[in-house]
Amino acid sequence: MSKTTEGRYAYEGLDRVIHEKARLGILTCLVSHPKGLAFSDLRRLCKLTDGNLSRHLQVLEEAEMVAIEKSFVDNRPHTSCRLTPAGRKRYAGYLNVLEQVVRDAEEAAVLLRTSPA
Repeated sequence: MSKTTEGRYAYEGLDRVIHEKARLGILTCLVSHPKGLAFSDLRRLCKLTDGNLSRHLQVLEEAEMVAIEKSFVDNRPHTSCRLTPAGRKRYAGYLNVLEQVVRDAEEAAVLLRTSPA
């Protein structure tokens, strides 16, 4: 095995913080809403419970990928969430690696279809 192929399929950029299904959904939702979303809208769009969304947002906030802002609107608590610039960059890097996974899988599928059985 040559040095250029060692670890070829390790996909080190598949960030564990992002790769979890709920967090991937949250980040994808937030990347498509650059001004951010209300907690309730994010919960509905990602089909998560309050507690589940809160926990995943906490992980993303600790990783400095999302910013959470708490305020009052019409004397009612209002929580909004948005992707940070660092979060957007990290998410884009993750997508680049995920695209490589898809390209590699497609290449393997083509080889399987064209090779004699």
